[in-house]
Amino acid sequence: MRILVGASSCGVSAGADAVIASIDGALERLGSDLRAERAGCIGMCFAEVLVEIRDAGESRFYSRVTPDTAVRIVEEDVIGGRPASDLLIDPAPFLSGQRRIVIRNCGRVVPSDIEDCMLSGDSYRALRRILSEGMSPEDVLGEIEASGLRGRGGGGFPTHVKWRAMRSSSAGRGFIVCNADEGDPGAFMDRSVLEGDPHSVIEGMIIAGMATGASSGIVYLRAEYPLAVERMRAAVDQALARGLLGDDILGSGLSFSIRIKEGAGAFVCGEETALIASLEGRRGMPVPRPPYPASKGFKGLPTCINNVETLANVPWIVLHGGAEFAKIGTGSSRGTKVFAVAGKVARPGLVEVDMGTPISEVVSGICGGVPGGSFKAVQLGGPSGGCIPASMADLSLDYETIRKTGAIMGSGGMIVLDDSTCMVDLAAYFLSFTQSESCGKCTFCRVGTRRMLEILRRLKSGEASESDVARLERLALEVGRASLCGLGQSAPNPVLTSLRFFRDEYEAHVAKRCPAGACQKLLRFSIDPCRCRACGLCLRNCPAGAIRRGSGAFYEIDPSLCVKCGSCLRACRFGAVSV
Repeated sequence: MRILVGASSCGVSAGADAVIASIDGALERLGSDLRAERAGCIGMCFAEVLVEIRDAGESRFYSRVTPDTAVRIVEEDVIGGRPASDLLIDPAPFLSGQRRIVIRNCGRVVPSDIEDCMLSGDSYRALRRILSEGMSPEDVLGEIEASGLRGRGGGGFPTHVKWRAMRSSSAGRGFIVCNADEGDPGAFMDRSVLEGDPHSVIEGMIIAGMATGASSGIVYLRAEYPLAVERMRAAVDQALARGLLGDDILGSGLSFSIRIKEGAGAFVCGEETALIASLEGRRGMPVPRPPYPASKGFKGLPTCINNVETLANVPWIVLHGGAEFAKIGTGSSRGTKVFAVAGKVARPGLVEVDMGTPISEVVSGICGGVPGGSFKAVQLGGPSGGCIPASMADLSLDYETIRKTGAIMGSGGMIVLDDSTCMVDLAAYFLSFTQSESCGKCTFCRVGTRRMLEILRRLKSGEASESDVARLERLALEVGRASLCGLGQSAPNPVLTSLRFFRDEYEAHVAKRCPAGACQKLLRFSIDPCRCRACGLCLRNCPAGAIRRGSGAFYEIDPSLCVKCGSCLRACRFGAVSV
């Protein structure tokens, strides 16, 4: 029997450390030699802290475990042999609609234990196949090409093309760089892989090095992911100790080393030339291409940059064959895609589905839909992506289809929105992020995004005109066309897609109305005299002294004093306050 506790960042933030301590304490008190083990996130973030009891080839999952219920699980299930049925959760509704390749080992293995990763997972089996079967670099490149794998960082560039360009330039030198600088608000795909299955990324980098001729690797990992940094460092040390990294790997003559570089969290460093500048100790700012990094990158040497998800696919492809991977997906979008689903959805978490899966299957099927049924849209691709309305929820999740909407697949952030979301406010939020993250190198990005943000803020405060909306659209198109790098070129996407699909909300803001009731300066609070009981709760809770007794037995709000904080709305028990 094994006791696995979800102890990635989501589990730890939900209280996994206290649960583990409680389990171990109960086991020790009852005289058992068993102890809880720290697994990664299986993707069911909504159920954390998640505890799995693995016994005789079967698993039982307990959700939202606390230190107190952890003791019950130990006493009743682990020791007593009777599952605590009221605490069990059936993972099938969430997991059954998925196909797991990238996150195949997350939650199934103990990431800090390389032996468990190899026994319970499939770590380094692909590397051993390459070495035992004498596969050549061309053989490996052929499998990657046959798979149709495209970069999962957002651009969707064919991986084999980048690798071949690197091989033709490297001549035994150069670098494989893992871009783990995941900076999109709401995205946590890369973090979960690094925390839950770091060896898949290491193995992918070794294979990439063998195929391209590079002998050195760098993981560029943002410092805001301390648990991911810790587990990656431990995994590198363990791989070195087992002869899976370093000189003469497993006696094959192949050599490959990896080091971890902690990034400072600049969003622009997700762009490969800015990332290289940061690696070299310079300010992270993009430069025009060509030359491309595959021919001249880090330290002037050929450099191949792939993101975490791309590299985590590589061992599976080598182990099962590129043709098997190519059977999954649709058109030129092959394989699976991992999405971090967050927002107004019943079961938020990490989801991996076939390319070509409809948006509705992810939102309404796997993730349980929007509570209340008021599904409005999804924001796909983070601040570089765009809004796709609920009316288009049957669209296929593949590169070409999503691009036609004006959004992008991006790295896989999917934020589900309901009717309480104001699309103008959402566009302002994402543009504020990209504007503050702009490196400032080119005028269109530096100044253009600021002017766009000023217009959005005027709309939110009811101070904009119809001409402002036209100016906003024109600016967005120009910023997208003229910016130097992907950050500036994609920054207008949330604005352009919300204008395309929700223009009526922009027009409503010109008329000083926010249909979602989210823009505070456009709200008007009032008290219905027919419902008011004159209980005084609103009066006592108003911080601005804006509520007074009216001419009858009721209260009223002075709009000149009201700061629109909503305290009266929350305090009223009789539904007398309206917005």
